[in-house]
Amino acid sequence: MPEFIDAHKEQARCFVTNRRFGVKQGMNEQWMVLLVGFFAYLIGSIPVGFLVARAKGINIKLVGSGNIGATNITRSLGLFWGATVGVVDFLKGFLPALFIQRYFTQDWLVFLLCLLPVIGHIFPLWLNFKGGKGVATIFGIIAAFFGLPIFFAFLVIWFIVVKLVNVMSLVNLVTALLFPLAFWIKFKDLPHVLFGLILSLIIWWSHRKNLQRLIAGKENRIAK
Repeated sequence: MPEFIDAHKEQARCFVTNRRFGVKQGMNEQWMVLLVGFFAYLIGSIPVGFLVARAKGINIKLVGSGNIGATNITRSLGLFWGATVGVVDFLKGFLPALFIQRYFTQDWLVFLLCLLPVIGHIFPLWLNFKGGKGVATIFGIIAAFFGLPIFFAFLVIWFIVVKLVNVMSLVNLVTALLFPLAFWIKFKDLPHVLFGLILSLIIWWSHRKNLQRLIAGKENRIAK
């Protein structure tokens, strides 16, 4: 009996240690974090839009806005391929974020690892660190945190507004401003609000040239 109690005490100590680090019991903490971080960046860095356009014989970086994201793909190759790129870019954020939330418990670690697919998308190794704007990938992260039913409701509203305004960058910039508020409404704690703020700032930073064109009245529309 004493040996049985000692064994369970040892298991409890290991569990507490793992929880402090932010990884669930039974994992090698440091290696798991490094491995997940590496693959999160790698998945995010897959230049889906560039590869789709290249398969069609087009260098998307020389067409339209030069961006590899779904909006420029839609302008250049049509709605089907634009939507396809958008969905895959969404999954680049959604699937890693689901995995990360399942296997890590510490907020700061979850947030940091969830940002890596976005960083990979914006700064892909394969394209000299010049990628997309990260909106679809960030939407994937949002869906992982809020759940698909809420996200799909948001997506319907977002799509209607996009159709009415016809300026994707403007809609994305305004949408990004709502991230901190949305995280506060659902989670009601400062760490999640700050994470929402970081996601918002990333979108604003990646749209800085769009913002200049919006101010100058020269921003591209989705459909002319």
